[in-house]
Amino acid sequence: MKALMGQQQLTVRTIFDRLRTVHACGEVVDALASGSTRTTYGELAERVLRLVTVLRDLGVRPGDRVATFANNSSRHVELYYAVPLAGAVLHMVNIRLHDDQLEFVVADAGDTVLFVDDDLVPRLAPLVDRMPSVRTFVRLGKGDSPDIAGILDGEALLADAVPTPVDDLPELAEDDACGMCHTSGTTGMPKAVVYGHRATFLHALAACTVDGLALSERERVLPVVPLFHACGWGLPYAAPLTGADLVLVGGDTSPANLARVIESEQVTWAAGVPTIWTSLLPLAEAGTADLSSLRTIGIGGSATPLALLEAYDALGIEILQIWGMTETSPVAATSRPRRRHRGLPADELRVVRAKTGTIFPGLEARVVGDDGAELPWDGETVGELQCRGPWVCTDYWGGAPDKFQDGWLRTGDMAVMEADGYFKIVDRSKDLVKSGGEWISSVELEGAVLAHPSVREAAVVGIASRTWDERPAVVVSLCDDASLTLEELRAFLTGRVAKWWLPDELVVVDDVPKTSVGKYDKKAIRAQLGDRVLP
Repeated sequence: MKALMGQQQLTVRTIFDRLRTVHACGEVVDALASGSTRTTYGELAERVLRLVTVLRDLGVRPGDRVATFANNSSRHVELYYAVPLAGAVLHMVNIRLHDDQLEFVVADAGDTVLFVDDDLVPRLAPLVDRMPSVRTFVRLGKGDSPDIAGILDGEALLADAVPTPVDDLPELAEDDACGMCHTSGTTGMPKAVVYGHRATFLHALAACTVDGLALSERERVLPVVPLFHACGWGLPYAAPLTGADLVLVGGDTSPANLARVIESEQVTWAAGVPTIWTSLLPLAEAGTADLSSLRTIGIGGSATPLALLEAYDALGIEILQIWGMTETSPVAATSRPRRRHRGLPADELRVVRAKTGTIFPGLEARVVGDDGAELPWDGETVGELQCRGPWVCTDYWGGAPDKFQDGWLRTGDMAVMEADGYFKIVDRSKDLVKSGGEWISSVELEGAVLAHPSVREAAVVGIASRTWDERPAVVVSLCDDASLTLEELRAFLTGRVAKWWLPDELVVVDDVPKTSVGKYDKKAIRAQLGDRVLP
């Protein structure tokens, strides 16, 4: 017996239709230092339909890859919709990759058209001859820099284009590809994840649930996370689906600029990696940043330090821990306290909120041992976190079978799972420090170090030891005019972590090295520390 229900395809078109009709009065704000430009979702929809015509005129056909080399802007959001609606695949290129990686990812995707922000043209121009698959470059903006021969003016193309009628948009199947994003490539060349229409729609829907990101028409959303990274955490789709406004700051994510935008645009919901909010905190605590409109900060990319969570709680701002990967579209879990956590004292509840959380409905998660067998959900046994579901990839573009096990994505995160599915990531498997046969979590030790009042940033890596195999080394940057010695740090950590976790090395730097997406770059940190060996 078959159900008597509608069989409409779940595609980006489904989100677009709601954006242009039900939520036409919502807006995208380009909140730049030079002034803010406002575009309603209705106006954006009309530009999207013009852009579909432009893509057709440029020879883009279904299945073609169209790249963006751009920061956060309404023009980038337009491409999030126009490219999939044209039946093509949007490839969001990470502008912070080094030259060899940029050359690789464009060739790997086989991009045929590339849209580039006007202010990024000088960055891209030296690489054009190394991108033979790209037949057309299009400028986003109104600049006239001649750095790329033959580059087209995107605004001029739009002005001359007639909007493609909605009824003339191509038929889309929900298992068609709609997007492509490469991983950040911290351990080798980036690998490409290919997103599908159905996966993208379901991810946006799940993100908007109360136990997800809890977005709604009442919110003004500031994605500090770059739109070129991990599909912008899905926010260009999730926010318009509910009618939430989008506030975009281009490439300026400095604390002063974020503070300005949050106040002037009355941002209520923001998202980014922990280092962004660590940098903004001193301005808020000093009273030079008005964050009174901000209710929620979604933090992902790495674990939220408990000290950071406590500091924002004191300001009346909720930090929502988000977990996901490029491979999971990317949001897959949030740290919403469960029924059994009700009534806990505030300090204990913060510890709960600092954990990773619960996998989204529709997805499955498990922890497995070295032998591939599933481990118990006892809150103690550490294993590799694996997940699967309708918005989790089942392979990479080009293939990488060792990253999957019987349909499960091997995340590389080591975690413990509690009886009701609430889980905590202990560390990345490659970042655990093995000392005397026991594991030290770099994530937990970093959190304890960050509680020191002199520490602004902290990263922990293992350093070779003749006696213990490895010992923890801490690399920190300090607050202005602060100082810190290894002895002082060990004294501070005594009683906060196990005695054998106390670091044997402290290195003070101006800024802890970071990856292209703002995470601590432990590969670079290990290289800086060199081949030293402790006794």
